Amino acid sequence: MGSFFAGIKAGTLGGILYVGGLAAFNVLLLYALKASVLSAISSAYPQSCPMIPSVNGSAEDCFSSVVSVDVPFVAFVAFFITLAYSGIFGLYYDSLPMRSSTLRGLLFGVIIGFNLIFFGFSGYVFNSESEIATAAMMLFWTPVFGYSLGRLYRKYTRVVEFSSQDESLLRVIVDRRDSTGKAKTFATTSSHKVRAVVAEDASFKEWETGGGIKLEDNRSFETAMEVNDNGTLRGIVGPKY
Repeated sequence: MGSFFAGIKAGTLGGILYVGGLAAFNVLLLYALKASVLSAISSAYPQSCPMIPSVNGSAEDCFSSVVSVDVPFVAFVAFFITLAYSGIFGLYYDSLPMRSSTLRGLLFGVIIGFNLIFFGFSGYVFNSESEIATAAMMLFWTPVFGYSLGRLYRKYTRVVEFSSQDESLLRVIVDRRDSTGKAKTFATTSSHKVRAVVAEDASFKEWETGGGIKLEDNRSFETAMEVNDNGTLRGIVGPKY
């Protein structure tokens, strides 16, 4: 497991860049192909959006509505989809198969981009030409977002390695999960519950820390850990007297 909140934080900044870029491109595309857009709008809504202005409005009025209402709405929903998946990315970061944070970010960038396309929130598409242009933008912009997501997540997290002097006698439990012999990512300055589960014929001695790890009580088998930087936490165990 990783940090859900660090994923949300990375997704907020990365998502603004990603969705904002897609929305800006969509607006530019609408104006670049305005004649085709007006024709498509008028054909789809001949009564309310005629090419010639009428009492009900015109294709120009509907075009303005698309730019000022439809595109921002699509971007708004796309941002929250991006944010939700970024949180999932952070939560399951440590379980992803790739070693590099960049590759992990790229993987989730592709997943998020696919979902935006699948649910129709990649942009306002009105003909085959706009579909091709939007697809090309997605192919270019999605990896940029994925790269940013991975890098930002690493910026907001730190790695802690957990170990035991003797794994058969002491297991390290962090936030109710066995973390013995594992390296996990946590949000910077976050606090977590640490507990030593000791065998019946053994006795807990102390915690040894390294790097940016601070404990509330090194002598207590159950304590709070604060993560300020990359570091290590090792449980020391001995024979029971």
